Amino acid sequence: MAAHRPLGALDRTFLAGETRESMMHVGVLAPFSPPEERPRDFLRSLVEELKRKTRAYPPWTLKLRHPEFLASPLQAWVEDDDLDVEYHVRRSALPSPGDERELGILVSRLHSNKIDFHRPPWEVHFIEGLEGGRMALYFKVHHALVDGFTGMRLLTRSLSSDASDVDTPLFFARAPPERTKRADEPDEATLDHLIHLLRDQVGASRDVGRAAMNLFRSARSKERPLVTPLQAPLCVLNRKISRNRRFATQRFDAERLRRISRAHDGTLNDAVLALTAAALRRFLLEQDALPDQPLTTMVPVNIRPKGDTTGGGNEVGAILASLATDVADPRERLRAIVASTRRAKEQLQGMSKSALTQYSALILAPMLLSQIPGAAGRVRPAFNVVVSNVPGPTKPLYFRGWRLEAIYPLSIPFHGYGLNITVGGYDGELDFGFTGCRDTVPHLQRLAVYASEAADELEAAMRR
Repeated sequence: MAAHRPLGALDRTFLAGETRESMMHVGVLAPFSPPEERPRDFLRSLVEELKRKTRAYPPWTLKLRHPEFLASPLQAWVEDDDLDVEYHVRRSALPSPGDERELGILVSRLHSNKIDFHRPPWEVHFIEGLEGGRMALYFKVHHALVDGFTGMRLLTRSLSSDASDVDTPLFFARAPPERTKRADEPDEATLDHLIHLLRDQVGASRDVGRAAMNLFRSARSKERPLVTPLQAPLCVLNRKISRNRRFATQRFDAERLRRISRAHDGTLNDAVLALTAAALRRFLLEQDALPDQPLTTMVPVNIRPKGDTTGGGNEVGAILASLATDVADPRERLRAIVASTRRAKEQLQGMSKSALTQYSALILAPMLLSQIPGAAGRVRPAFNVVVSNVPGPTKPLYFRGWRLEAIYPLSIPFHGYGLNITVGGYDGELDFGFTGCRDTVPHLQRLAVYASEAADELEAAMRR
């Protein structure tokens, strides 16, 4: 088998981080409402059809050259010439009529299972038996193969804006679109291309050096401070984790959150962070475990060129921001969050993609301290929680007549970082997915409830 493509530095990081407890796969839970008329054996027929005549395309046909040694320096993606679709596409059922709690329990268990690296690292589970004749799709993929932004784009290519479309193939059965070369992009394997790369790296190093000095100065100054690595306080969220997961969901009207954020000169993502901060503050206060210092968050930033959805791999940067959990007043907390994220984004202005990648690696490097055996929970974490916002489809979508209700992302807890909150956008809504370690973050469902009540609290505060 010939290598299809090498792994990027961040792809290798996700493979190196894979352990029995820290599984580096992400996922999506997508419930669907049935059409007025549907065959009783729809899922059975669909799965049989996929097994019988589906052809798969990259990146879904790629597997690791060395599945037994994930951190191998010779690791590469190779084509699986004998892809077993029956292994990757599965059918499950809840005792009918299954409710949201039972669906959450099943998905939590599926997300707790390790991916098989001897095969392309992804699975799709069709889940039937939901009340009202509904079904759900649970999809998971290793983060080394695709990042969340690309995964969302590729997954939704299986869906149609036309409810009468009954022939749309699943995401892995669609050839990826051709990548359009930018006008200023030099051809590969030429002297111009090598010079272009050299200039890019030199410029990136200069930008990163300047940003690193800003971080150093900020750590010693109280004026317009940047959140720095290891500034996060020790917290019960940042302990050693187990392999078992819990998953909870919540939905918000996106325009409602925009109104809240605009009232404080913020962005939609600032409102997401404010709800997260309020929920975590209340959750930790109940356990008498809220640190005196504010919790900090890592926010992934997509750096893939606009319109590029052709392949896998990871092209994301990162910023650090304060969640201002030490502030009791909800309006003042949101203002503090807006100021923190604005300052963090100023750091990234004018950086090339290479510089963004290097800078992100710099601020995330302290995460490795928590991976040292026995260190999680004893050393300061690089940040306390990941909060990610992944843009999604803006209009209603259908899969063979079934209407997509929501897109709830599932993500990665790992040692020292027992909670991950990822938000997916769909049809004017924001779908929150709370993924946590079952033992480190007990009663995870409360976070979803508290986030909903935090939105009510912010709206009430705006009227005062």
